[in-house]
Amino acid sequence: MPKADRAILSTRPLPAALVLEAAARGFEVNCLSFIETEAIQDTALAQRIRFLATEAHTVVFTSMNAVEAVAAQVRTAPDWKVYCIGHSTRALVESELGLPVAGTANDAAALADVIIAAGETEVLFFCGDIRRDTLPVKLREAGIRINEQVVYRTIATPQRVGKDYRALLFFSPSAVESYFSVNQPAKHSVLFAIGTTTADAIRRHFSGTVVIARQPGKEDLLREAMEFFETFITKNNL
Repeated sequence: MPKADRAILSTRPLPAALVLEAAARGFEVNCLSFIETEAIQDTALAQRIRFLATEAHTVVFTSMNAVEAVAAQVRTAPDWKVYCIGHSTRALVESELGLPVAGTANDAAALADVIIAAGETEVLFFCGDIRRDTLPVKLREAGIRINEQVVYRTIATPQRVGKDYRALLFFSPSAVESYFSVNQPAKHSVLFAIGTTTADAIRRHFSGTVVIARQPGKEDLLREAMEFFETFITKNNL
C-alpha cells in the first residue's frame, strides 16, 4: 500500500502516545478538531448541580464532556446510580466522580434498552446543548421520566482539509456536520465512526464505506482503522 494510503485524519485530538504507536505501524495520523466543547459557566447551574449531588438520583451520561462539567462542581461522591455510554466515559465517572457504573452500552439506543431492562422509572440526564433524540425518546416511549440538564456547549470549528486521507475518524455527529460543511472526502476514503449515531450522520453526506467501531473509544477507533488497512494490505499482498 503506498504511503499516501496510510494517512489517517482524526477529527479530534488523540494522545501523543497513540499517534506514535500508529507511526510505528507505518501510519501517518493528523489531528484536526472540527468542534470545541466548553462547560457552561453559570452560577445558577453550578448551584443546581451541587444541589442535585445532595440527592439520590439515577443519572445518565452519554459523553465525557458532561462528566467533566459535572465533576468540576461536585465535591464528594454523590448518591447516584449511573448509566453511561462507552468504557472511556465509564472510567471518567469512576475516577472523577468516585462512583461505580450500573450499566453501559456502546450507543444511545442500546443504553436506553439497558435502562429500561433495569426497571428504572426516572432518570437525570446530563448532556450538551446539541444532543440527539435517540435516548430521551426511547426512554419516554417506555414510560420513563427524563429530566435533562444541559451542562456544556458544542461549538462548530469547520476548516478545509487540503489533503486526501485514506481514512477519517469521527467521534460525534456534531464533528461530522462541521467537517462536511466545508469538505468532501474522496470516494475511496473509508470513514470510521465511534457509534451508530455518528455513522448515521456520516451516511447523510457520504455514500462510501463507513465502519462503526466495535468499542466506543478514541483509542479503539484508531486501532480499528489501522487493523482494517493492515488486513487489506495482507489480503492484497501490498
